[in-house]
Amino acid sequence: MRKLPIDESLPYIEQYPISQYFSFDIVPYINVYEFDKGEFIFHEHSFPDYLYYMVEGKAKLYITHKNGKISLIDFITAPTFMGEMELLNAERYSKGIQTLSKSVCFAIAIQEVKEKLLTDPVFLKMLCLFLSHKATTATTKYTQNQAYPLENRLASFILLSSDQQFYKEKHTEVCDYLGVSYRHLLFVLAQFSEAGYITKQNRGYILTNRSELEKLAAEISY
Repeated sequence: MRKLPIDESLPYIEQYPISQYFSFDIVPYINVYEFDKGEFIFHEHSFPDYLYYMVEGKAKLYITHKNGKISLIDFITAPTFMGEMELLNAERYSKGIQTLSKSVCFAIAIQEVKEKLLTDPVFLKMLCLFLSHKATTATTKYTQNQAYPLENRLASFILLSSDQQFYKEKHTEVCDYLGVSYRHLLFVLAQFSEAGYITKQNRGYILTNRSELEKLAAEISY
């Protein structure tokens, strides 16, 4: 994680304005951070100091259970807020958020501006719409898991979780997320390999025919 100096921050603030989400000038409260691929934006069980707004990149949200099992909850793609539930004290401690690609985020120090945020009607209206959209998306994902074959859902998953044409998510986490058996997942991955959509490497798969994966994923979107 790297905090960008003012001269590097200003182009991002100008390119990705968020003033429309607030009734007061939020810019003085914004710091811009750059995260490398694989870095943690939030560690599990930590209490976030910042409300983040991701402007570039993508990440995964996950939780580790008491028995040690890791469950992938969702993917996070820019533009989006992170840490809004902790801001509202709906969740005291955060779940883990780890970047899947190089990412850039605006960071708003919660303690400096919490009172302003929680009494700002413009921000609260936006937050209600944002949380409503998240709930609708979660419901849609659940129904799609019931309605579409694994070929479509896995193609969408690979496109979403890959970085620079390379896919390497753990099979066990993918099975849990997509609600399929390990054997079924391996069968469809083998089908994709035989069809030339992906090519197996030591640590994962290279996307060798992205357009065909996009055709399979076109019917659904998470």
